Amino acid sequence: MLRRNLTPWFIGGILILSAAGTMLISGYASLDQAQAAKERGEFQTAAERFENAATYLFWRKDLFEQAGISAALAGDFPSAIEYFERIPLSTEEGWMWFCTARIHQEQFDAAVTVCSEGASRYDSAALYRLLAHIHRTRKNWSGELSALAHQTRLDPGDAYAAYRFGLLLTLYTPGDALAELTRASQLNPEVDSAVQTLRAAVAVSAQQTEPSMQKVVIGQAFGLVQDWELAQTAFEAAIELDEGNAEAWAWLGEAKQQTVQGGRVELDHALSLNRESTNVRALRALYWSRQGRYEQMLAEYLIAAGIEPENPRWRAGIGDAYAGIGDLVSALAAYQKAVELAPGFPDYWRLLAIFCADNNVQLEEIGLPAVEQAVLLAPGDIVTLDALGYVYLSSGRYASAVETLRSVTQSAPGYFPAHIHLAMAYLAQGDQAAAYNILTFVRDSESAGAYADSAQELLDKYFP
Repeated sequence: MLRRNLTPWFIGGILILSAAGTMLISGYASLDQAQAAKERGEFQTAAERFENAATYLFWRKDLFEQAGISAALAGDFPSAIEYFERIPLSTEEGWMWFCTARIHQEQFDAAVTVCSEGASRYDSAALYRLLAHIHRTRKNWSGELSALAHQTRLDPGDAYAAYRFGLLLTLYTPGDALAELTRASQLNPEVDSAVQTLRAAVAVSAQQTEPSMQKVVIGQAFGLVQDWELAQTAFEAAIELDEGNAEAWAWLGEAKQQTVQGGRVELDHALSLNRESTNVRALRALYWSRQGRYEQMLAEYLIAAGIEPENPRWRAGIGDAYAGIGDLVSALAAYQKAVELAPGFPDYWRLLAIFCADNNVQLEEIGLPAVEQAVLLAPGDIVTLDALGYVYLSSGRYASAVETLRSVTQSAPGYFPAHIHLAMAYLAQGDQAAAYNILTFVRDSESAGAYADSAQELLDKYFP
C-alpha cells in the first residue's frame, strides 16, 4: 500500500527532472549557438540566442547582458537597452555598451546616469571617454572637463583627450593648461601649431589687467584654432565680467557668425558701446564682407583707418573692399599704401601680388616683384610660396608654377590651396591626368573643407 502511494510522487519527480534536463540541454545549446554567432560577427543572431539561453538558464543573469552587448554591436540599440534594463550589469563592457546605446538613442540624461554609475564602479577610461563625449555634445564644458580629467588620468596616451583637456583648462584655469597642452603636442605633433597659439594666448592673457579682456584673448585663440563654440563661451564669460566691453560683444558676434547664429545684434551693440574701437570696426567690416555688402565694408575700414592712419591692416582691408566693389584703381592704391606703411612685413606684399594676379592688374610691373619681395622676407613660408606659384600661373609661367607648387604640396600636403593651384597649373599645361589626380585627392580629403568644393567645381568643369 505504501509503495502504491509513493508511485505518483516518484513519477512526478522523474518528469520534473526530465523537464529540467531538457531545459538545460536547450539552454546550453542556445548559449553555444550565441557564442558561435558572436565569433562569426553575426551579432543580431547572437543577441537572440543569448536571450533564449537566458530564458532557460534563468540563474545566469549575465546572459541578458551578453544579449545587450551583441544587440549593440549589431546596431540594434533599442533592443540592447531592453536587455540591459532586465538585470544589474556586471561588467565594464556591459556598462560601456549600455551608455553607448543611450547615446545613439539621444537619451542623454539617461546616458549620463549610466556612464557615471559605471565609471564609479570600474573607474574606466572608456566610460569617462563616453561621458566626456556626452557633455561635449550638450556643450556642458565643465562636465566635459571633469570627465577628461579622469580619462587622461587613466589613459595618458590618448592624444585627442590630452588636447581637448588642455583646451578646456585654457578656458577655465589657464595656468594649469600649459603642461597638458605640451603633453598633447608631444603625443601628436600635428597639434603643435594650435598648441603654440594657445600657449601664446595664455601668456598674453596673463598680461591683461582686466579679467574681461583676459577672456577675450583666450576666446580669440580658440577662434584661431577653429573651436568657435569654446570661443563663444569665452566671449560670453568676458561679457559677464564686464557688460560694457565692446570688443567682447564684437567678438561674440564673430563667434556667432562662425557657428551660424547670426551675430549682427552683438556687432551693433558693440558699436553702440564704442564707436572709436578699430577692432569693432574691423569685425563689422568682416561681417559686411561675408554679406557681399562691400560699400558698408569699405565704410568701416575707412573709419578704422581714420582712427589709426598708420595701421597697414586697415589699408589692406580698404583694398579688399574696393576690389569687391570693382574699383581696381583705388584697390591697388590701398594695397600699395599698406606695403608703404609696413615694408618689412611679407603679408602685405603677398596681398598686393595676389590682388594683381586675381585681377590681371599690372602683374609684371607690380605683382611679380611684390611676391618676390614677400619670398625674400619669408623664404620658407608655404603661404608665400603658394602665392609665388599662383603668380607664376597667372602670368603664364606654367613650368615655374608647377615646380614651385609641387614643392609646397610635398612639404605641406595638408595645405590645400597649393593643391588647387597646382591642379590649375597642370590644366594650363594640358596635363589632364595629373590635374585629375590632385583634384580627386582634395575632393576626397576629410580636412579639405571649402577646398573640396573648389576641387569638385573644377572636376565638373574639366572632367564632366
